[in-house]
Amino acid sequence: MAGRRGPVPPHPCGGVAVRILLLSHYWAPEVGAPQKRWQWLAQGLVERGHDLAVLTPAPHYPAGRVLDDDPLLAAGAIHRDASGAMVHRTTFHPYDSGLGGRGVDQAVAAASALRAGLERFYGPHRPDVVVGSVPGLPTLPAALAVGRALRRPVVAELRDAWPDILTSVSSWADGATAPRARRMAVSALTTLLPPAVTTLERSADAVVTTTESFAQVLRRRGARRVVTVRNAALSQDWHLPQVPLARHDGALHVLYLGTVGRAQGLVSAVRAAALAARTGTRVTLRIVGDGAQVEQVRAEALRLGAPVELWPPVAAHEVAEHYAWADSVLVSLEDWPAMALTVPSKLYEVLGTGRHVSGAVAGEAASIIRHSLGGDVVAPQDPVALAALWGELAADRGRLTTAGAHDWLDAHVREETLVGRYECLLEEVAGA
Repeated sequence: MAGRRGPVPPHPCGGVAVRILLLSHYWAPEVGAPQKRWQWLAQGLVERGHDLAVLTPAPHYPAGRVLDDDPLLAAGAIHRDASGAMVHRTTFHPYDSGLGGRGVDQAVAAASALRAGLERFYGPHRPDVVVGSVPGLPTLPAALAVGRALRRPVVAELRDAWPDILTSVSSWADGATAPRARRMAVSALTTLLPPAVTTLERSADAVVTTTESFAQVLRRRGARRVVTVRNAALSQDWHLPQVPLARHDGALHVLYLGTVGRAQGLVSAVRAAALAARTGTRVTLRIVGDGAQVEQVRAEALRLGAPVELWPPVAAHEVAEHYAWADSVLVSLEDWPAMALTVPSKLYEVLGTGRHVSGAVAGEAASIIRHSLGGDVVAPQDPVALAALWGELAADRGRLTTAGAHDWLDAHVREETLVGRYECLLEEVAGA
């Protein structure tokens, strides 16, 4: 199955062990896409003989407070974790659900990582290359500062389309409904930050993106060396039952599983479910997860009387049960311009299940669904089009049996291939 880790292949590059210092705001045992990404990357790099040290705050995402009182995870602790990386825990700033608090937290953690990097990695501990993983955004200038101080090259890893995503920050801050002072601050932010971020990206010796479409944008902007290392379809033996030709409740089962945040735009999906029901389609939309928009989604479902179930986040061992329930799995993004350059990491997992994908996305994510033959695509944030798609699927359940996307996944997102690509870049940058 795509994403399965096989035997560690021989070094595809020079085979020289590299000492890597990574600055990241997110790390296990936190759960999330950034944490999962670096667990398999870290394990793969360490297995190939490289030394990886990580500067990351004590685990506190997403609650904004310490998740585990294990002293090995506390600020100041140093320990080797299950991935094989030597993890140096830094401080963080507690926060609530507000964006401002998270921004302060990222700045505090980045400053703490900068101090620790300068104090602990001079002399014999000096790395060959420094990597700064974004978000949080303040991690990038911190990594560049550490690299300059240690006279070592820096790789900027951009997991989202920065700074393009900042053009949508007014939507994060509730746009016209926000207080005037906040709107002015947002306006200043979206005016001043993008050119500053672009300058930082150009300052890096290399840039890693997770999508090729954004890599092309950065190349046009003058980034020096840009390499795409996609997210992986993590190894799973799903063994899901076939989608039945009929459900006992007569309804089309649509699942959304993941973050219920601003970028996902799930209010539109709730409206689609309500519209489908009003036009005679029996559908149940199950949303499993949490995030900044969950209460707004709940309120809209109640207002419309939509056929929507809201479930809290579930443990990893319970995920398969929800996929087994589903006829189609929704992958949804906002229609912000930067989202056309984004591929949700969850999309690869969904394709790996073999379940039909209802894609309310544009750009590269839409292209992947089409080329992998994994499902159907409608324009993002178009509840009429999404409701029509669900009506078609309910009327012709044969469309729910996809050809399967495993061939595409095997060709594009195998873990060992992606680790090898990252390894080649790090060896090249360190050697230069």
